[in-house]
Amino acid sequence: MKFIINSLLLSRQIQSLSGVLTNNNTVPIINCFHFHLDENLLTIRATDLETTLVAKIEVESGRIEGLTDIAVPSKLLIDILKSLDDVPLTFLVEDATFGIVITSGEGKYRLAGKNADTFPSMPEARETTSITIPGPALATAIGKTAFAASNDEMRQQMSGIFCDINAENITFVATDAHKLVRYRRTDVHTDTPASFILPRKPVTMLRNIIASRKEESEVTVEYNNTNAFFSFENYYIICRLVDGKYPNYEAAIPKENPNKLTVDRNSLLNSLRRVGLFANQSTHQVRLSIQERELVISAEDIEFSNDAHEKLPCQYEGDPMEIGFNAKFLTEMLTNLESEQVLVELSHPSRAGIIFPVNESNDSPEDILMLVMPVMLAN
Repeated sequence: MKFIINSLLLSRQIQSLSGVLTNNNTVPIINCFHFHLDENLLTIRATDLETTLVAKIEVESGRIEGLTDIAVPSKLLIDILKSLDDVPLTFLVEDATFGIVITSGEGKYRLAGKNADTFPSMPEARETTSITIPGPALATAIGKTAFAASNDEMRQQMSGIFCDINAENITFVATDAHKLVRYRRTDVHTDTPASFILPRKPVTMLRNIIASRKEESEVTVEYNNTNAFFSFENYYIICRLVDGKYPNYEAAIPKENPNKLTVDRNSLLNSLRRVGLFANQSTHQVRLSIQERELVISAEDIEFSNDAHEKLPCQYEGDPMEIGFNAKFLTEMLTNLESEQVLVELSHPSRAGIIFPVNESNDSPEDILMLVMPVMLAN
């Protein structure tokens, strides 16, 4: 096997694939990239046994004599590509030894490849249902929910993003029991309802790849009882679905919230960032004191005698209220919204607050709800 490929093009694809790799592999072969050459098309595959990412690249010239597949050590390849300029690279694979010789101008580098026959095979898309989602819409859905998923390995169901598709819309949900995000789109639907839990790692990689593309593309999503398959442009991602049943998130959303606070999003976000610096570093608690036209945000750390407060103009309908929240959670949520103003609906200092973006247009296919649990205030 011999081919010539641009170093910059190869480096970009390798960087996209490298997100799959882990450091604690018990199977040595998956510390490699799988290269397959078919005429002038190079297919590169990486896997951690739960997620597989495939990228295809056209090479400048290719010649197959003997091997068509080789396993290439990932770390060494990534490091050498980082240090090269934008130059053509010649790859030559030795059939007998699986050695890989890379030539670049006056440079020559030899890597010890491995027999690709032992590389894990890809799951097949059998008995699947498929839908098509605009790439930017899917990237937005993932970006606005993934941060709310749990990091607790003991609660696997909550570590992923719940996806529910029906005849009216598609809904993405993530929660860690302290915060929750529900992102819904009415411009994507299917006559074959389904729901499943997507693991956070592969869909975050998917989002990053889509976001890095200059041109918008459609993403075809296929799914069955065990796996989800995403294909677009020259990429193909396969991930094993998270086992188990997702919590009944709808039951956690308060339905009656008579107190309504409307405030400028950027002003609130920047105020939280400043005042949050003075909060207790374990609880990150900030106090919101809300009246008809004034919102006071305050925080104190008794242990270090630090405190701060700021006043913001607002519009408020309801009884005066004091409620505590984790400043980090509120900051994350406001960062992931884009509207000029936000609406915060409240019922009681001991019940969850719900945050909505205030959109000027009512014809948007998006519907976003963010929920954050309160922190008990000290007297």
